[in-house]
Amino acid sequence: MIADEKPISMLRLFRNLLLATGFVLLTSFTPLDQATNTKFLSGPLSFTSLTISGNINSFATNLSNKYDEWKLANMNISKELFNYAVKGYQYLAEKNILRNTGILTIADMSKPSSEKRLFVINVNTGEVLFKTLVAHGRNSGQEYARNFSNSKSSYASSLGFYVTTDTYFGKHGYSLRLKGCEKGFNDNANSRAIVVHGASYVSESFIEQNGYLGRSQGCPAVPEELSKKIIDVIKDGSCLFVYSPSKKYLRRSNILNK
Repeated sequence: MIADEKPISMLRLFRNLLLATGFVLLTSFTPLDQATNTKFLSGPLSFTSLTISGNINSFATNLSNKYDEWKLANMNISKELFNYAVKGYQYLAEKNILRNTGILTIADMSKPSSEKRLFVINVNTGEVLFKTLVAHGRNSGQEYARNFSNSKSSYASSLGFYVTTDTYFGKHGYSLRLKGCEKGFNDNANSRAIVVHGASYVSESFIEQNGYLGRSQGCPAVPEELSKKIIDVIKDGSCLFVYSPSKKYLRRSNILNK
């Protein structure tokens, strides 16, 4: 009887092994919308990070052709501005400077501060995750930003491409540090403490009372009620482009003229 029972024991062992393997595979499976490279669960506000797989150069080239498909004109983003932003995004991505490659943020300082001129774009889908107000520096102008500076204590905005870095809690609460990537235009961002932060003067109520937004000391300040959500989406190595049709900048930008 013992000899007859050995095949049965081996069969049971094999069956149990198959069941255990299936259980491990089932419980370790990660749905696509929860995978590590697409960490958004239920809409843009829970979005944390995106990475681009494949060749970044071909991806960015294809990205420049998405303007019409994504209907960005309906968001009041000009095609010229988008092409500038994509060119800088591609440059930074090719240099491996970006870590959060799924996000492109544009601050269009050609518009008055009373308009929603900050755009946070998911470059995988074309979805504009945020379209909101953003302040410019007090010495850049009142309603419009006309003057820009890279100098300390200038209290003016700085044009060009930035990479977002880490967050911290400062005098403006939860804030996001920026690294300026353009020498002579914004590379003093760190020493000037140019950061993304929330501010009470960035609000519709301030516009109603004054006709324009309050102004910062050079920081791209955003509405207080959105600041944490925006910062959590764009932090940790995404591209930010602060734009104005400045002839000096467009002529001398090392990134746009590559």
